[in-house]
Amino acid sequence: MNTTTTITTTNLIKSILSSITTKSLSITQLIPYIICFFLFLLLLEQISYLTKKSFIAGPSFVLPFIGNAIPLVRDPTKFWDLQSTLAKSTPLGFSANYIIGNFIVFIRDTELSHKIFSNVKPNAFHLVGHPFGKKLFGEHNLIYMMGQEHKNLRRRIAPNFTPKALSTYTSLQQIIILKHLKSWVDKAQAQARESISIRVLARDMNLETSQTVFVGPYLGLKARERFEHDYFLFNVGLMKLPFDFPGTAFRNARLAVDRLAGTLANCTAMSKAKMEKGEEEPSCLIDFWMQDTIREIEESKLNGVTAAPFSTNAEIGGYLFDFLFAAQDASTSSLLWAVALLDSHPEVLAKVREEVAGIWLPESDKLITAEQLREMKYTQAVAREVIRYRPPATLVPHIAAENFPLTENYTIPKGAIVFPSAFESSFQGFTEPDRFDPDRFSEERQEDQIFKRNFLAFGAGPHQCVGQRYALNHLVLFIAMFTSLIDFKRDRMDGCDEIVYVPTICPKDDCRVFLSKRCTRYPSFPGVQGLGK
Repeated sequence: MNTTTTITTTNLIKSILSSITTKSLSITQLIPYIICFFLFLLLLEQISYLTKKSFIAGPSFVLPFIGNAIPLVRDPTKFWDLQSTLAKSTPLGFSANYIIGNFIVFIRDTELSHKIFSNVKPNAFHLVGHPFGKKLFGEHNLIYMMGQEHKNLRRRIAPNFTPKALSTYTSLQQIIILKHLKSWVDKAQAQARESISIRVLARDMNLETSQTVFVGPYLGLKARERFEHDYFLFNVGLMKLPFDFPGTAFRNARLAVDRLAGTLANCTAMSKAKMEKGEEEPSCLIDFWMQDTIREIEESKLNGVTAAPFSTNAEIGGYLFDFLFAAQDASTSSLLWAVALLDSHPEVLAKVREEVAGIWLPESDKLITAEQLREMKYTQAVAREVIRYRPPATLVPHIAAENFPLTENYTIPKGAIVFPSAFESSFQGFTEPDRFDPDRFSEERQEDQIFKRNFLAFGAGPHQCVGQRYALNHLVLFIAMFTSLIDFKRDRMDGCDEIVYVPTICPKDDCRVFLSKRCTRYPSFPGVQGLGK
């Protein structure tokens, strides 16, 4: 809003107040003034939107205040498809809209997306992770950090994803995957004539996996039950409007986040106490984190220097929640699309089964080792292609801290929410990008290197996903075990593979399948009682 507009508004308010004072108007007489003032504010809002929009593609008129929030909540897929269509309608590669008082810019062009990702700093863009993320997550989580503070924290997080740490996690992941796959088959056999939806089943499996890998021994049974309930409230609130009133889904989600972070903070304290004794090897992510933190403190004391400031248990609890959020919903999305795409591409499924059988057999009763996982080249290519073809987090919202020149002719206005699209980038550059083709990631074609800038499923720049190796391992392990242990067939119906947001993307039918046992017997992993049959 420019200076002239501000002066005009001020004069109108003074005029109304002057009329009230001099004429002692009744409420009835005031109504025309109130209506006039309200309409004037609406006009200013439209002018502000159109000024920010300038010449770029986007709706010419938006509803007052709420803008197009209702279409976004009612059908996110349709809303973002429209933004993509608008962005494609001009050579610019981006489009505009308006949601609950916020001007938004949708970016489909890969190079412009990189421009956003690489400029996360106080005077450019702030990563928010969700359009109303600060209200939901709080202001002190990992995704909102930047600069040297962010670099220092990522340096401390790095030991959580070393080969040794990842090897520890893969053992835990396989034990939990096996447990849940067996229960899926039992559930399917109990209703043999009907297919089962595996979205919620996959979510529950991933939630247990995340809990066990991140804070395993420190989260008791009752704590896990409360954790799962709070995470459900959080997931529901993610897809609701940010009305922070008692009883609303958004308020319930916000309070659930506080409780979840508090639980994880308690786990951090217990891990720190255990690692300080130095009697046991790390058994989960927080142990690796605390082990390295304690080592840094001791080295600083020996060298007589002041240790760099370390985060409190409460802060680390918030960071762990960030990990959980990223690992939980994104992995659920990828697992569902892996099942859907393997079913619709039987030639890919056959090659996966052949490769895995040559490296690992369920009857061996042995866990898949880190070395064997690396040998599964084709299965890894399938996992990467699943993530390229259906990137779980399709959009990565940022807020413009200042006016930012996106192109020579257009400047993103301060306060705008900018949505670089990882989904749109995945279908640019690659050979026949609309085709599901794992061979593109083979050593011969190496499209993962040639078109590396278009592979934005894990983000880019200073906030690129630090746990991407863990996420890929989880997907490869799931594909290897699921295809080896289970025969499956999709219950295909019209539109079943259409994309829906929940909040990451998944098949519209929640991936309904028929399941049956494929192996002669399930593996009996060391240390797992009652799971081998």
